[in-house]
Amino acid sequence: MRGFLLMLLFLAASQSLVLAEDPYFFFEWKVAYGTRAPLGVSQQVILINNQFPGPNINSTSNNNIVINVFNNLDEPLLFTWAGVQQRKNSWQEGTPGTQCPILPGTNYTYHFQVKDQIGSYMYYASTGMHRAVGAFGGLRINSRLLIPVPYPDPEDDYTVLIGDWYSKSHAELKKILDGGKSLGKPNGILINGKHGKTDGKGEPLFTMKPGKTYKYRVCNVGIKTSLNFRFQGHSMKLVEMEGSHVVQNIYESLDAHPGSCFSVLVTADKEPKDYYMVASTRFTKYSLSSVGIVRYLGSNTPASPELPEAPVGWAWSLNQFRSYRWNLTASAARPNPQGSYHYGKINITRTIKLANTVGKVGGKLRYAINGVSHVNPETPLKLAEYFEVPEKVFKYDNIPDDPPATITDIKLEPIVLNITFRTFVEIIFENREKSIQSWNLGGYSFFAVAIETGTWTPEKRKNYNLLDAISRHTIQVFPKSWAAVLLTFDNAGMWNVRSEIWDRTYLGQQAYISVQNVARSLRDEYNVPDDVQLCGVVKGMALPPPYTI
Repeated sequence: MRGFLLMLLFLAASQSLVLAEDPYFFFEWKVAYGTRAPLGVSQQVILINNQFPGPNINSTSNNNIVINVFNNLDEPLLFTWAGVQQRKNSWQEGTPGTQCPILPGTNYTYHFQVKDQIGSYMYYASTGMHRAVGAFGGLRINSRLLIPVPYPDPEDDYTVLIGDWYSKSHAELKKILDGGKSLGKPNGILINGKHGKTDGKGEPLFTMKPGKTYKYRVCNVGIKTSLNFRFQGHSMKLVEMEGSHVVQNIYESLDAHPGSCFSVLVTADKEPKDYYMVASTRFTKYSLSSVGIVRYLGSNTPASPELPEAPVGWAWSLNQFRSYRWNLTASAARPNPQGSYHYGKINITRTIKLANTVGKVGGKLRYAINGVSHVNPETPLKLAEYFEVPEKVFKYDNIPDDPPATITDIKLEPIVLNITFRTFVEIIFENREKSIQSWNLGGYSFFAVAIETGTWTPEKRKNYNLLDAISRHTIQVFPKSWAAVLLTFDNAGMWNVRSEIWDRTYLGQQAYISVQNVARSLRDEYNVPDDVQLCGVVKGMALPPPYTI
């Protein structure tokens, strides 16, 4: 009898665990070529389920996302989920350094959890130049109902994907870069896959009810250009940036750098008619822009063709960055306030300077970090490390932490930095060029504590914001300037740090950071997926013993 009761208790406990598991959401994506004319001329694009841009992923903190991707292209394919931290799970990061590509005519199922995160993000293809012609979309993570949000629920929640656009196919763009040449300027700007004109014609992208407040999640999905985003006749209240609730300042316009996302609240408190949202180029010698119609419900009055002007120069943008502040009292994905994490009181254990440079190798254009231009080996770096054969594929720490002031030569090889698990590290992004840079770090968010002109020195630390810098995963670096970020490397795995200006990434301005699970413990990292695809030198090798507690 006692054994029977124990069995009943065990079954009840097991059932409660099942019921307590976080929800699952399943998607099936068919990725294929299609024809669209976003700039008025038909061209080949990449569609997901016949959609351009791709479908929006709408999730809530801790949801499990399962996406079965069918590759109907004629080239290998991967997707990365920019800003999703993939806790203990770089297997699902979806970059060439972590995963074998999905071959043409095959499928692969991504399975990841949006663990302890909220906010506005995007996804895109990380292979070749695929993201230049589609294969991107929005990804939102809503707060759980029990976690308070520091503003009233909006009437609706809209995703706005802005970005530059080329009229060439991804194969043509790839051929240009492989030939050692620059892409040149883009052909236009798109908003949610469309190029709008100020002729008052066209259907609205969004509608608003008079007197109501709406949330707009804005992401720059382009591959080259920083953009300024603004509404005609309406101010924006900034409320969230890449997973952090921020101090709610009011802005007339906001700069969006490649790879970055933010959320604003806009109240429909003006004359009920049509208005334009505007995206236009920043920091370029050329001027490109696009508009989208925002219609007050029931309006039949067209928008005025007079658009609000964009700011000029990057000093304005630098000052805007300095106005961003973390909301210390708001809760993010967890009940505790964001400000309960005192990053400014942690001792720095290592300083790494990453200097972006440009040059030629064999007469062809290459972009580099600290004198090395990354190349993706046939074997994903993470798999080489997991199978304990890294020496066959790459070398650790093959770039210096403190690069020389002058870098003339560029080498071609995989870049892998080895950073000790759970150490607190300072990264300095040095932009030695005359154009703006935008960086992204996978697997983490970091505290963007400073951006300044000139050259970084240790004395510059006295200017750091050590109280309420925003925790985010992208950072822009202005010409001949530097940016400093701080973070704890507490997420074991192999993580990509890359330029979000995609021709730079394609031509080598990226690296990987290995945060090793030395104990091979399940407490620190998940086991390799059962359906892992093997390629390169690990193909055909027996799987190592699984991680244990």
